[in-house]
Parts: sequence; structure tokens; C-alpha cells
Amino acid sequence: MSNIKDPTLAPSGIRKIEWVRSFMPALSSIEERFEKEQPFKGLRIAVSVHLEAKTANLGLVLKKGGADVYLTGCNPLSTQDDVAAGVAELGINTYGKYGVNAREYEDLLAETLACHPHLIVDDGGDLINLLADRCKDYTDNLIGGCEETTTGILRLKAREREGVLPCPMMAVNDAKAKHYYDNKYGTGQSVMTAIMDTTNLVIAGKTVVVAGYGWCGKGVAMRAKGMGANVVVTEVDAFKALDATMDGFRIMTMDEAAPIGDIFITVTGCKDVIVPRHFEVMKDNAVLCNAGHFDCEVAVAELAKMAVKQEVKRHNIVGYTLSNKKTLNVLGEGRLVNLACGKGHPAEIMDMSFSVQALSLEWLVKHKDELETKVYKVPDSIDDEIGRTKLAALGLKIDKLTPEQEKYLSGWAVD
Repeated sequence: MSNIKDPTLAPSGIRKIEWVRSFMPALSSIEERFEKEQPFKGLRIAVSVHLEAKTANLGLVLKKGGADVYLTGCNPLSTQDDVAAGVAELGINTYGKYGVNAREYEDLLAETLACHPHLIVDDGGDLINLLADRCKDYTDNLIGGCEETTTGILRLKAREREGVLPCPMMAVNDAKAKHYYDNKYGTGQSVMTAIMDTTNLVIAGKTVVVAGYGWCGKGVAMRAKGMGANVVVTEVDAFKALDATMDGFRIMTMDEAAPIGDIFITVTGCKDVIVPRHFEVMKDNAVLCNAGHFDCEVAVAELAKMAVKQEVKRHNIVGYTLSNKKTLNVLGEGRLVNLACGKGHPAEIMDMSFSVQALSLEWLVKHKDELETKVYKVPDSIDDEIGRTKLAALGLKIDKLTPEQEKYLSGWAVD
């Protein structure tokens, strides 16, 4: 059973899925083992991640492992209707449509959870929020789940502190295979690609303001610099600001950066990073977009109230003209620009991230009888397995510690 926009789009979606599967060797290796061992036999898994081809591949891998998979999106502007149709055609219960409103979006999430899942894969905490409230009657079979975003993990830990976490959760975003690889290189490339494709503007010579210098911000700043931009970083953390300085970027407050920026990219996971006082002093035709998580980093609702005119400039670009006659251009409604306006992280990057998801779900099943209702770190053994698998798929080799070296590194005596 599925709830999708147009089943006739399935052939296009299946082609996209088949393409990315060819570039996700680590996940393919896991799929081969899952098919033999059936770690999820008899279990239902609800997945809420950006509903595009790489996510569809994860769903298919879990299905090969014996699961009954229920797949939905985690952002109404990142769902690709042809992929939703394609993965439904391939046997995954799919609930996702592009461009739905907030209520329709929540209804699709609730419809996904109505299966009474044993396991969940969450992105930003939407499933957890529903399981703790509207869908709390669907928690009777829950073993645990995975969360893949910084924002989502912060909220999970807050729930744990307050004793309102619905089930054990794995902090997938904190795994090395996720934040070193996905957050830095995946976000860096996909954000700049989406901005260029959407605006058809040059990056070289422009002042690009990157708000936040975590792993995602590092990637965005690095790629913008590599394309010839003059990069300014804004931060609230002193050591991250120092790190950005050592990497060669200018550090400013957003108040200082607002009048000089040509392109603004928020990557903080917080709200109200760019607000009315910043809009008032920005250049005419400045471009604003978000690569953090929710659509509250750029205060688009406040910008709309200030505007004397709103106009769709291009697909996924709305221009807001202020009383000072200057127009500010917002990409993708202030939602995740790399998915609302682009195709998300490259397949080779998501190969690593979704391998963490798959192996973390397996770990939850294996340890279900000893789990507490708290947020768990992804075991180093999972990260190490993924790293070795990815290296082998790339035909790369690394050195191995000798027993004497391991003893030296783990002891205190100097021989």
C-alpha cells in the first residue's frame, strides 16, 4: 500500500534508483550479507529521509534483509515524485508527495507510522515527535531507531534529559562515516551545485557568507573558496571561529557581513540566524539560502511581512522587494537548498551514510534485550567496517598496526 502522486512516473524513478545503486558499493556489500542472514525478518521499518533515489536504495537494502519497509520523506520540497512511484513499484510501502502543505506532510508521516514499526530511521526528529504525541499509540513494537542530523540529535538528547524519549536511538550523525564524509564533502558539493543550478550565476568573485562552521559549514566554505568566492564565516563558537580563521576565512558577525554579502548560506541548525535588521542593509539582489535543517534559519516569514512585493523570479527563487527598492532572493523557501533546489548529496557520499544507518539498525536488533531508552553512540566497529569496505571498493589499501605497535599505543610504558 502506498500514497504517492503519480504511479505512471515509476519508470523514470526506477532509472534514477538503478543509476545510484551502481555507485554505492559499500551498501551493496551490506545488502549481499543482509540477503543471506535476514537480520530484519518479520520486522517493520519506518524510514523518514529525503525521498530521492539514494534513500530508495536504502529502503531496498533493508527489504532484502527481510524487513517490511515503510518509506516517507522528511521535507515536502525534497520528495521526488518519480522516485516515490519507482520505489513503490519495487515493493516498498511509500508515502510521499512533492510540495504538500504542513498538515498534508504530517499526515503522510503518520500514515507511515501506522504500521506500528519495530525500527525507525529519522531525519530531523519528525517521526520521534509524532511518536511522542499524535502517534504514541504506534509505539507498542518499537525496538529503537536512528537519527542522521545534528539538529535531530540535539533534540533527542534534550528528550533523554527530560525523560520523554519514546525509544532507544542511535546518533548516526556522530559516526565518523557520517560527519567526516557526508556533512563535509556531501554538503559542500551539493549546496554549491544547487545554488549554481538554481540561480545560473557565477560564484567566483562574489562574497559568500557562511553562517556556522561545523562539519557542514566547513564543506560549504571550502567548496565556495575553491570556486573563487571571497568567503566570510559567522559563528557563535569561539573555537570554531578560530578554526575558520586558521583555514583562511574572514570572521565577522552577521551584522557586519549583511551589507557586503552577495550569497548567504546558513548552516547552523538554529533559528533566526538572518533576521529583519540584516535584510534591511543587504545588497540589491542578494541571494539567501539555508543548508542547515529547518526553514527557520533565514526568517523568511518576517521577510515576507517586510516586503512590498513578492515575485517568483525562477523556479525555486522568490524575490522579496523591500520599501528601500532592494530585492532579496530566497531559494527553496528557506528549506534545505541542496534538496529543495537540487538532488542532494552524491551517491558515493550517501553510500557511507546509509551504510551506517543499515548497520546501526542491525545493531539495535541484536542488542534489543539490553537497550535503555537513551541516545547511543554508533559503535566504532561499525565505522571501521564501513571504512574498510569503502576503501576496498575504491581499490585502496592502508597500513595495519603490528601487535607491537598496538601494545605501544595502548600502554603507558615506554620501551
